[in-house]
Amino acid sequence: MTEILLFHHAGGLTAGVKAFAQTLRDAGHTVHTPDLFEGRTFATVEEGVAFREEVGREVLMRRALAAAEGLPAEIVYAGMSMGCMAATALLLDRPGALGAVYLYGAVDPAWFEAEWAAGVPAQSHQTEDDPWREAEGDEGFAARVPGSESYLYPGSGHLFADPGSADFDQAAADLATQRVLAFLDAVDQRS
Repeated sequence: MTEILLFHHAGGLTAGVKAFAQTLRDAGHTVHTPDLFEGRTFATVEEGVAFREEVGREVLMRRALAAAEGLPAEIVYAGMSMGCMAATALLLDRPGALGAVYLYGAVDPAWFEAEWAAGVPAQSHQTEDDPWREAEGDEGFAARVPGSESYLYPGSGHLFADPGSADFDQAAADLATQRVLAFLDAVDQRS
């Protein structure tokens, strides 16, 4: 099965993030969930973003790089919201990536002044009216990630698949999870 490096959202390594990782594990995948916030969790995205700014993006990226050390090159990078940037940075820097999964965001590789590796599939999952959604990122993802899949779900919740979030939407979470599992199965069959 597929090995996955999953980076959490601005809430930190919450019970909801851990539950999603466990769902992937229950399907037979190996999932690594580094804690970039070193045990801190936050009830709102705004509080987590403020903490991210306090700690600094460079520190968080060093933690993300450290989390990837010792892992195989042939891995799927996954990110949730804030974690999408760390996942993308590693995917673009480390040859051999098998794919990318983005929950609550989409990343334009041009933000890194890089080109997406040929043959590396990617999926993005967001709600239609998410106030944190960036049209520029969506457009760049669609234009510069060949064969990318972008899924939009009804609603405006940001962390719609995290059961510990006020944004949680069971129907959207179930559908997103089904799509992620199908994506991972397809990656596994290719590798």
